[in-house]
Amino acid sequence: MWLNIFVFFATFIFMEFMAWFSHKYIMHGFLWSLHADHHKKDHDSWFERNDAFFIFYAVVSIGCFLLWQNNILAIGLALGLGIFAYGLAYFIVHDIFIHQRFKLFRNANSAYGKAVRRAHKMHHKHVGKEDGECFGMLFVPFKYFKK
Repeated sequence: MWLNIFVFFATFIFMEFMAWFSHKYIMHGFLWSLHADHHKKDHDSWFERNDAFFIFYAVVSIGCFLLWQNNILAIGLALGLGIFAYGLAYFIVHDIFIHQRFKLFRNANSAYGKAVRRAHKMHHKHVGKEDGECFGMLFVPFKYFKK
């Protein structure tokens, strides 16, 4: 049981690195064509091409559940739940809290919330794929807490 709890939290934390890595080198790299509409809206739809990125991690999470269910990977449930929990946290912070795609948490003014919004604003000041900064989501550089 303790191993599964450790794996869950380790996976959740590791997913921040994966989000940073895939955002910096994949979304702002060879799959910029899917991510560009997130930086500069070029459509009238509520959905963005950028929304397709969640599918990859959802498939990985489901794959972990299936490996666990079929007794192939004992820690598969913990891995799958860690990926899912990070995805849910990312959705709440990025899509709801920062971009207000759903009108919730509009008046949240904690120091962490302000820092997350500042860091993401700095990321979005670059509309092109080059010269970006703050590619992570939940772990915010300390400099954004100081303002």
